[in-house]
Parts: sequence; C-alpha cells; structure tokens
Amino acid sequence: MTTRAAGTAGREGATGPAGPAGTIRIRRRWTEHGLLFIAPFLLTYTLFLLWPLVSGAGMSLRSDNITGSGGEFVGFDNYAEALGDPDVWSSMGHTVWFTVLSTLPLVLGGLVFALLAHHLRFVQWLWRLAWFAPFLLPSGVVGLLFLWVIFPSDFGFADQLLASFGLRPGIGWLTDERYAMLSVVAATVWWTVGFNFLLYLAALQSIPRYVYEAAELDGAGARQRLWHITLPMLRRTTGVVLILQVLASLKIFDQVYIMTGGGPDESTRPILQYVYQKGFTGYRIGYASAVSYLFFALIVIVSLVQLRLSRRGGEESS
Repeated sequence: MTTRAAGTAGREGATGPAGPAGTIRIRRRWTEHGLLFIAPFLLTYTLFLLWPLVSGAGMSLRSDNITGSGGEFVGFDNYAEALGDPDVWSSMGHTVWFTVLSTLPLVLGGLVFALLAHHLRFVQWLWRLAWFAPFLLPSGVVGLLFLWVIFPSDFGFADQLLASFGLRPGIGWLTDERYAMLSVVAATVWWTVGFNFLLYLAALQSIPRYVYEAAELDGAGARQRLWHITLPMLRRTTGVVLILQVLASLKIFDQVYIMTGGGPDESTRPILQYVYQKGFTGYRIGYASAVSYLFFALIVIVSLVQLRLSRRGGEESS
C-alpha cells in the first residue's frame, strides 16, 4: 500500500495541480485572463497614443496638406526647414522663458500654501478650498476671466488695485510686450498652484508627528524644525513637483491663445501655438508635425535630465 500510495502521489505530482504540468496550466490560465483584463487598456493605448505617434512621425516626412492627401515624401526636408526657421526658435524661446518664469513661483507658492493650510488650526477646509478651487476651473474660463475682468486697461481689477495705492493705472497688461508674458504667468500661477499645493499638503500630512515632538524635546524651535525636518523630508515631493511643473509649463497653449493670441507682435507665442498656426491656418500638416516632433525631443531631453538629477539627489540623501 505504501508503494501504491507513493506511485499515486508521484503520478499526481507529475500531472496533477501541484505538478509541473498543472503549474504550467495555471500560469497559462492566469496569462489568458490577464491579457483579457488589460485588453481594453491596450486597445485604448494603441488607438490614442501609439497609432497617432507613428502616424504623426510618418506625416512629418511628407508634404501633406490639412486633408492628409496631395503630398509627397520629402524625407527630412521638413526637419531641416524647421531647424532653420527663426519663428520656430523664437516660439521655442518664449516657451522656455515662460517655463523659467512660472516654475519657481508655482513650486514655492504650493509649498507656502501647504505649510499654512497644514498649521492653521481654524477653518482649515476654507483655506484648502480657496487655494485648490481655481485649479478645477477650465482653461477657457480662466483665460476669459483675466482677459475681461482682471487685465482690461483702465477699468480692470489690476488697474483699480494700482489706483487704490496711488500708482498709475492704464498699463497695457496684455498689449505691451513688457507685461504680456508676466500677465500670462500671473494668471497661470493663480490657476494651477492648487495642484502643487495638494501634493505638498499630502506629503506634509505623511510626516510622523513624533519626529516633531522629539525635536521639540531637544529644544528645536519652529524655524529649526522647518529647515532640518520639514524641508528635507519634502525633498522627494519637491523633485516630483518640479518635474511635473516643468513639463506642464513647456506645454503651454490655452491661456496664451485666449489672453494674448500670441501677441503683441508674437512676443508670447509658444511653440504649440506655432504648430497650430502652421498646421490648421497655414495648412502645412507635414511641416507642423516635424516642428511638433522637434519639440517632443526637447521634452524628452528635459525629462531625462530631471530624472537623472532627481535620482542623484535621492542617492545623496539616502
């Protein structure tokens, strides 16, 4: 009986659920179900990301018009023309300049607002709502708000505020090259700082309270706790916020298009608006695709550099 039981166990181990064959069948079954579950995502990802990416790359090598027909294969001529186009470089410069101007106040503003909301002990929900609510507004609403309410000359809120302090109103906020980009940056900071505020607030709430209690017992004041506990423990969050903010600022389009239209004298036109103008106004879809892929290459380079810097910072902190 022992021998028969051993033989039966051996056969079950070879062909049963616990044997190699059974394990392969279980893995295959899980694989089949897994592919079935992720099939909707793969289909959506292919239709709305991979296929447009491949199609746009092919289009950038042709001289197609807006209908996608009537063009011919031109190779890298579109890219060569884009690299020698001064409008491409000026629009790219405006995009980078906007990113430089907006990133620092958006990161610091989100941090300051999160610190205030985290430490204020009265009506905390009101502060959180007030600082995050603008982020929920559509870009069209924000653009029209600043275009018709905040920045109109002589009667806008900004001019009325200057007049209340005895300063000269009537500044061309959106029509003067000296102030147009700064006005767009101010609108963007008011609109999107709530997202960074939310990330910082979540990170602050995850810091253990016993760390601050131990520091208080050691005699550390509020400023010392901020510099030696809070800010170092927010370093990773700051890296994430910085990466997301730079990438978001590089893709600016909506508020500029609504508030200034790229003016005055194309002084605020970002690269995405130039792509839009060439593709849908100038009807040169192939050339617009080539410009957009050059901009895509810039975003990839910036992302890789930031990722490398964040990893190096994390290794040094650890």
